[in-house]
Parts: sequence; C-alpha cells; structure tokens
Amino acid sequence: MTEKHSLVLVPGLLCTADLWRDQIDALSDIADITVGDHTQDDTMPAIAERILANAPPKFALAGLSMGGYIVLEMMRQAPERITHLAIMDSRAVADTPEDRQKRLDFIKLVEQGSAFKGVTRSLLPILIHPSRLDDEELVARIFKMAEDVGKEAFLRQERALLDRTVLWDTLKDITCPTLVLAGADDLLIPAKIQREMAVEIPTAQYVEIPKCGHLPTMEEPELTSKFMRHWLAR
Repeated sequence: MTEKHSLVLVPGLLCTADLWRDQIDALSDIADITVGDHTQDDTMPAIAERILANAPPKFALAGLSMGGYIVLEMMRQAPERITHLAIMDSRAVADTPEDRQKRLDFIKLVEQGSAFKGVTRSLLPILIHPSRLDDEELVARIFKMAEDVGKEAFLRQERALLDRTVLWDTLKDITCPTLVLAGADDLLIPAKIQREMAVEIPTAQYVEIPKCGHLPTMEEPELTSKFMRHWLAR
C-alpha cells in the first residue's frame, strides 16, 4: 500500500475548513489532511509561521484566495518542506489601488462598529457563479463560514492582506509539482491573472473550471477534487 500524503489546506478570507469539506472527504483515502489556522495573526509571515509550526516535516500544500497568498509565503519561508503546491483563485501580484481602498473602507466600517455581516447577499455575485446564486445550501455555508470567522479575525486577516509582500519574483524558484486552478468566471481574481502566474512557475499545471466563480472547492467540488488527486499523483 502506498504511503499517504500529508496535505495542509489553507482557507481564504472569511472562510473556515468548510471551504474544503468535499476535498477532505474525497481525498481522505490518499492523504492525511489538516487545515491551517489563518485567524490568529495580522501579518502574512506570522500566519505562515504558525501554520508551518503545526505542519508535518514534509507536506503537500493548497490554498484558495487569501490562502493562496499564505501558501506562497510558506513556500518562501520553507520551500524544502513542501512536496506539492496548489494555488487556487489567487494571485502573486499586489492589490489594485481600487482593491486596496475597498479593504481600507471595509476595515473602517467594521472598526466603527458597523454590524459585522462578513459576507452579504450583495457580495455573493462576485464570489460565486450567477447560476449558483439560488443554491440556498451553498449560500448558507458561505454566510456561516464568515459568521464563524467573526469580526476580530476578519480585521486581522484584512490587515495581513494590506501589508503583504508581493511574491511574483519567487514564482520562478518553485520546483515542486504545482497546480494553479481557476474558476473560469472568477470576478474577484480573473482567470487571466491566474494563467499569467502559472506561466511563471516552471512546474505549474494550469486548469480552469468552466461556469465557476471564486470558490471552486464549493461550487464544483467533484472536479476540484479530481484535479487535486491528479496533482498529488505527480
């Protein structure tokens, strides 16, 4: 019997382990899976250090959205420990000035005591494909994740995202089997940006999931798990 992979999964902003629910289930036969804690620290290096401190000596690593920024920082800190890397619906470039301003406005709103909703109905169209907006189970899970992360952790996460180092120049040094996976209709981080990142990574395989937004692990769980299985077999 082949030995199981150790696999560490890192969720996105306002996401919990439930982001990876279906992959944890689907890949449990080939991987011992843990989910990194990205809620306690307010800088990217500190978040990465905490997850590394709790990870096995060598492991496969996957992150989605904010989780993608975190896994790149982990790769920068400890490349020798990471056997496989997956970056999903994320990027290695800086926020646009507009994105940065949105973060600052959001932080200000929450700090001023505005009721913390996390994810609202008005935000859903940029998170998931239009065809899924009436999927009440999916929508309820997204709301619940944000509620579980809560206001204080959200503020820490946004501060970490604002101050993150741009890691574009480190992409060329990645040598482990790498998967870059994008939702074809991701409005938050367009697939084109993700394709450009994949080109910079010598070992990257790029895949795009059609009719899918920013959360492929939840929107298209079977396809996402299938691509992750292929990636772990590389």
